[in-house]
Amino acid sequence: NGDAANPACSGIEGVLEAYHRSLRSVQLYGPTNFAPVVNHVARSAAAVLDGSQYFVLLIITDGVISDMAQTKEAIVNAAKLPMSIIIVGVGQAEFDGKAMDVPIAPPRPRGG
Repeated sequence: NGDAANPACSGIEGVLEAYHRSLRSVQLYGPTNFAPVVNHVARSAAAVLDGSQYFVLLIITDGVISDMAQTKEAIVNAAKLPMSIIIVGVGQAEFDGKAMDVPIAPPRPRGG
């Protein structure tokens, strides 16, 4: 939302407002490091484990992830927290979403 001290958005309206505001003020450039922001949101989610809040991290990127190993590790570490991570690749740069496939846990057997 542009406010480093309070980066939360409330509802989809808040997300859309922050997105439109960022289009006017953010210039995308590399390197593209996701691990720091995943870890930041994970710390916030870990502080609220009573079920009262759920966190959604929406990352819109125009480039290849520079810290892939660290990002995968951050995602695995955040897997049991009340949060979802959505990464959207935009623009002409090469973005390989398949590279982000991170096995979090083995599949559960059906019926159990």
